[in-house]
Amino acid sequence: MNRLQRPAGRELITLKGFLCSAFGDTVYSMPKIPIHTFHYSFMPKRLISRVAMLFCCALALLSAACTTLRVTSPPETADEQYLLSDAASKSIARLTVSNLRDRRVFVDAEFLDKSIDQQKFLVADLCAHLLAGGVRLVNTRAKAQIVLEVRCAALGINNQSLLVGIPPVYATSTPTSGLGYIPVLIPEIALFKNIHQKGYASVAYVAYWRKTGDIVASSGPFVGRTYRSDWWIFGFGPQTSGNIPPAQQP
Repeated sequence: MNRLQRPAGRELITLKGFLCSAFGDTVYSMPKIPIHTFHYSFMPKRLISRVAMLFCCALALLSAACTTLRVTSPPETADEQYLLSDAASKSIARLTVSNLRDRRVFVDAEFLDKSIDQQKFLVADLCAHLLAGGVRLVNTRAKAQIVLEVRCAALGINNQSLLVGIPPVYATSTPTSGLGYIPVLIPEIALFKNIHQKGYASVAYVAYWRKTGDIVASSGPFVGRTYRSDWWIFGFGPQTSGNIPPAQQP
């Protein structure tokens, strides 16, 4: 029997028929290439449709797997920023400014590190606190009756961690030809794990008359505290608690 001849009692499935059974009658001008040339000789039409559907699904998955998403983030996390800024706000909120009410005050931030963003926020939050207390702020020393010098003793984060289990370690694999030893990372196995972050800020000020230098008022230092704690138990977690927005339920 000729290889391309249809056997008695069986229908010859062509490539056109294969595609039409899967995608409908949208294929019109295609040469009749016997499908059994590709070892799919006399497959039932229902099976052909299922194979075609699986092929399309696999193609869609591969297309999605090739998609890349560019994600950018600032150098500091939101947790770090909130731990510092909220601690500064808590400290500033305790400062007394009643002695400066209705006075023209110039805020001198010379003793702060202006390269740190959180200390810029500290100055802005202090100005807001002064304005809320009835203080009249001016932008130059010459216009002021009183000069207020602000100082920050501490603005930082302490980290503590606890792990009951096996920390991640690097192991050396068997040397391969031309490559030598390849380090292999053994992942962490944690039965119990805790990461605790504490933010601290200590703010104070002293105010004096611009012309005479006599002290008018002083307040602080007061310490503001924030925290975030994350727990893992038998690999499940984290369970988060804290007094900053990222640690609180929306």
